[in-house]
Amino acid sequence: MDREQKGLAILGSTGSIGTSALDVVRRYPERFRVVTLAGGTNMELLKRQAEEFRPELVSVLESDAASKLKRELGIPVKAGAEGAIEAAIHPGVKTVVSAVSGAAGLLPTVAAIRAGKDIALANKETLVLAGPLVMEEVKARGVRLMPVDSEHSAVFQSLLGHRAEDLTRVILTASGGPFLKRRSDSLHSVTPDEALRHPRWNMGRKISIDSATLMNKGLEVIEASFLFGVPAEKISVVIHPESIVHSMVEYADGSVISQMSSPDMRGPIAYALSFPERIEAGLKRLDFSRLMLDFSSPEPGRFPCLALAYAALKEGGTHPAVLNAVDEVAVEMFLKGRLPFTGIPEVIAAALGRYQGRRLSSIEDVIEADRWGREEARSLIEALN
Repeated sequence: MDREQKGLAILGSTGSIGTSALDVVRRYPERFRVVTLAGGTNMELLKRQAEEFRPELVSVLESDAASKLKRELGIPVKAGAEGAIEAAIHPGVKTVVSAVSGAAGLLPTVAAIRAGKDIALANKETLVLAGPLVMEEVKARGVRLMPVDSEHSAVFQSLLGHRAEDLTRVILTASGGPFLKRRSDSLHSVTPDEALRHPRWNMGRKISIDSATLMNKGLEVIEASFLFGVPAEKISVVIHPESIVHSMVEYADGSVISQMSSPDMRGPIAYALSFPERIEAGLKRLDFSRLMLDFSSPEPGRFPCLALAYAALKEGGTHPAVLNAVDEVAVEMFLKGRLPFTGIPEVIAAALGRYQGRRLSSIEDVIEADRWGREEARSLIEALN
């Protein structure tokens, strides 16, 4: 009996997660069909993707680029946030791979959930900004939300078959980024090129900087709390430079269950798309006779962003949304040479210190907190220049 193809929307198709997802699709054309693509500004790559996978609809950021691409491809091409939402809720889509970078991924992901689509979630900001609201929508619509981040996929896999009441701790692993052994007093002079050279993963520019500051892990702590219903005090972070153990779960009897694999995002992507089955995704097999695994605690003085993320999670409400907004602006300004590397946590701390907070009752609350955070970050950075 022939298997029915699963219709996919790939949001963020030109980024590192999106291209890895398309590689999985390329391996299994009988299982998956790309129905829609949503990209950013890399028109050349997006055009090649559309020509190869022949989607029914494509979305881009700018309307001028959309008009040009529509003429070249001969298929509907939409633009802006509305275009990404249209790609996410297209009738032929069964599962949405949400891999748009940053806060821009929230609205199309929520729209997809409300339209009854399953979600393969790589956009951690969706849960950072609006975790309680999103998880309520997931439950109300009866859709499946599968984590694609390697850490959260590992936690998900380590929780399967075990009782939630027996869980004592979720342990997220972090590579430590490119500056794990660099002198702390020299971090002020870090350049964007240095910060973008991640030792293990091939990632986009923003997430690479977040990995260097460990803010990426802080955002993952917030995401894990909402995704798995675990309070902040039951989530810990350990540095694991080899990136082989992707995360662990500790239970009441002291047992620790982990998920291990080579550092390759095609693994968690394939698992999210094929669950409950497992399919071969091109990962290099582990040779345990040659493995050396190291673990250590993150140094607070080297990674202040991690503590800021924990603080925002404990404050609750719209604090995580402000944290993320300020971080996005600060990282952008660092990449443009307008803020030193150590200025990223300084700006975030200053903004959070000024924020009065508000309840998280609607997506509009998230949008307002995001707006406030971005304006405050720009004001603080302007005062420094």
